[in-house]
Amino acid sequence: MDHNKFTRRSALVAGGAAAGAALVPAIAGASPTKGKGKGASMTDLTGGKDPAFEYFITEQQTEPGMQEGFNWWLWDDQGRFGFPRCAVEAFAPDWDHPHIELGFVTPEGRVLRQNGAAPRHKETVADGKASHFGTGGLWFEVVEPFKHYKSGFSGAVLTGDWNEMLVPKFDTQKLAPMRFEIEAWPVVPPWIQGTMSKDARERMAKGGESLAMGGERLEQLCRVKGVMNWQGKDVEFTGGALRIRRKGVRKLEEFFGHCWQSAVFPSGKAFGYIAYPGYKTGKEYDYNEGFVYLGEGELIPARAVKSPWLKDFTYSGEDVSCVMETEDGRQFTFGGKTMGGVPSIPPSDSKFPPLHQMIAHYTFEGESAYGMIERSTMRENMKMPG
Repeated sequence: MDHNKFTRRSALVAGGAAAGAALVPAIAGASPTKGKGKGASMTDLTGGKDPAFEYFITEQQTEPGMQEGFNWWLWDDQGRFGFPRCAVEAFAPDWDHPHIELGFVTPEGRVLRQNGAAPRHKETVADGKASHFGTGGLWFEVVEPFKHYKSGFSGAVLTGDWNEMLVPKFDTQKLAPMRFEIEAWPVVPPWIQGTMSKDARERMAKGGESLAMGGERLEQLCRVKGVMNWQGKDVEFTGGALRIRRKGVRKLEEFFGHCWQSAVFPSGKAFGYIAYPGYKTGKEYDYNEGFVYLGEGELIPARAVKSPWLKDFTYSGEDVSCVMETEDGRQFTFGGKTMGGVPSIPPSDSKFPPLHQMIAHYTFEGESAYGMIERSTMRENMKMPG
């Protein structure tokens, strides 16, 4: 293949390994392995959710706003790189052309990304269960619900420095090859939105927050192992991920910003939350739901009482510490500093808030781990680039 003719469009449309076979050497040592997650053996990792929820919709969907997605934030234990979102999302009515969103960052400020739509992979459905979900060069596979997942990518991605991407609708003709094969094993019970408190249930039932979330939605922290190739050589790694699974109607007309953080530590302790600001009321918080996990048993319902709302765009080194409070008044402080991120800046006339998807390094009770943070703020409430 002529590398000069390996365009952004051909990389996006090409499916499976063929997309990057001429650009990246075959990955070695990526055969399936059994994962061992600390704290997982004595814990119900389904959260009471029917395993059938994890399989994918195969019927054409036409309801406006209907979507289905599988995505994760993923990080290397050594902090060499991270994925501030890697996703396949199907949207009605064009259900057969799901969207890719892939972001990759390094501590040095290099950012690789890809987004767009491509034909959906043809699926093999066994016993009525569609376990594969992919488009273009990116795919996810449910090996066993709530126990084992796989993902892979092979293709070309946009490449540049973070500073170059601080513009609306960033685009470039500079491409770089990328390939990975990753396996994930959940180690924390799933957080199912709307289940952590009476207030959360009521707010989700009203439709506002649930419509922004995308219907039925859960997220779950995992341990991962894989092989990554973005510089012409294989890099084996272990790390963590937050996987997100959702199905349903999603509408963002009443979305005015958020702060979302999550991480799992070596002991198995973990936390996570999503908070929306009171944009219309002037209060710091509106919807505010999350959990603290102490390494075994069930998630402890909690809410954020201190959040690092997005005020401007900074690549790394920003203090993103947060404080969680449980229903019985206990407070847990999680220290945090950003490692790198992918900015998304809409046009000035857009009603959607600027967004920063990032990887952060967290500390808690003598432990440290990488994790995720995603934030957005309405343009008038933050300092914009330039």
